[in-house]
Amino acid sequence: MTQPGRSGIRWSNWNLLLLIPLALLITPIFNRSGPALFGMPFFYWFQLAGVALGVLATAIVFAKTKDKPTVPARGTDRDVDTLDEGAGR
Repeated sequence: MTQPGRSGIRWSNWNLLLLIPLALLITPIFNRSGPALFGMPFFYWFQLAGVALGVLATAIVFAKTKDKPTVPARGTDRDVDTLDEGAGR
């Protein structure tokens, strides 16, 4: 939950890792045929490696920036039936 007057967007330096997958989309970086890896042109194996690198960067950012579990508010425990607005009608 956010505090009054604060936006729900929070900054973390870990988010800078998300620039890596974006940088891999710059076409002049991989728009060539050599060097080949196991007979596969650079164009293809670089994109394949970029997908793996993008997944890894995203997983790291997710793990490092996810919130700690929230503690429920003190007071009476309410279940779904008491929270249902249509139940009282």
